[in-house]
Amino acid sequence: MKTILTSLIFTAGLVAGQGAYAQLRVEISGVGSNQIPVAVAAFADEGQSPTQISAVIKSDLERSGAFKVIDAGTINDPNNVDYGAWKQRGADAVVVGTVQKLANGSFDVRYKLHSTVQASKLSQLDQSAPQQYTRLAAHKIADDVYEKLTGVPGIFATRIAYVKQEGKAFRLYVADADGESEQLALSSNEPIFSPSWSPDGTKVAYVSLEQKKPVVYVQNLVTRQRTVIANEKGNNSAPAWSPDGSKLAIALSKSGNTQIYVASASGGSLRRLTNSNPPVIDTEPQFSADGESIYFTSDRSGGPQIYRMNVNGGDVKRVTFSGTYNISPRISSDGKSLAYISRRNGNYQLYVLDLASGQEQRLSDTTNDQAPSFAPNGKYILYATDSGGRKALAMVSVDGRVKQRLTTQAGNIKEPTWGPFMK
Repeated sequence: MKTILTSLIFTAGLVAGQGAYAQLRVEISGVGSNQIPVAVAAFADEGQSPTQISAVIKSDLERSGAFKVIDAGTINDPNNVDYGAWKQRGADAVVVGTVQKLANGSFDVRYKLHSTVQASKLSQLDQSAPQQYTRLAAHKIADDVYEKLTGVPGIFATRIAYVKQEGKAFRLYVADADGESEQLALSSNEPIFSPSWSPDGTKVAYVSLEQKKPVVYVQNLVTRQRTVIANEKGNNSAPAWSPDGSKLAIALSKSGNTQIYVASASGGSLRRLTNSNPPVIDTEPQFSADGESIYFTSDRSGGPQIYRMNVNGGDVKRVTFSGTYNISPRISSDGKSLAYISRRNGNYQLYVLDLASGQEQRLSDTTNDQAPSFAPNGKYILYATDSGGRKALAMVSVDGRVKQRLTTQAGNIKEPTWGPFMK
């Protein structure tokens, strides 16, 4: 299968003329319960590429916690893998590939995945990658390995967005899921918060205080064009996209207490969904994966809890019952799990709730967690927390076994959001 790397290249103009910034450092702890042993060989002639393809693949697979990576050294003939020998070395699968520089300056990156269990080739992927996207080519290979061996789509080629505060400056960044290739989307002397990816991954909605009040914007990451979505009296906050990308659910205090509205993704056409009596605070809306429901935080029961209503604002039902303070609902892509922040014994920690069984699990061991965001495959959750006196990003698998910390030497990083799969 031959592909040309066009997906995820939407950020090509994102930082034109701007310098690189400090990258995030990833620290990993814990492993999956049943790791798959995979041998990854050095790609033939990968030294001519600006990216060491095999090293990125190894790092991706190791970070997932799902694989035990075996260094396969160099395999001279990628088309001739000795299945028996690699099976004896404990590998269930072998990754091999080649890199060739083309006359136009791009790179032909080819890979094959072999199964020692089945003694056959499982997959192959051929990509033509411009020089600046060889790292993306490696992420796509790791995604293919992950999916072929686990049955679940990989998320290594996806993107994350977050806010970094450095002194009095606030900056909205977009980066690879591993924190590399950090790019600046917006810089302001006023706070930026609540970024939210559009379903097609080309836009980000967020709240900015640059007008000395909270205003909701949508920014196109390709053209950098910004659109004001809500600049009503009072606070305009908490934008969340509908699955089809046509609408945004937002929280507005234009009529007094904060309530939930829906607006067109191109701006305007406000429609109120909640109208609590007596007045309460309804905020932090999130569309369900099928677009038929909206989850939100409300204090209508006396303290903040998470509720669900239909997309038109009716049939409100309470969802969280454990603990007296539950906020920041985020729903998984399959609609089966709800992530949220719960305050228990004075600690703000990340929990996940199985919506069918009602069983909840605490996923973090930190004490001041914020802003959870599911990976698009539903297997990992990104969130902000305190680390060494600073705000940092953390990532955890939904079973709680694999934990990662993403830190930087300068500034506080917070308000993370995980982007969608790119087609």
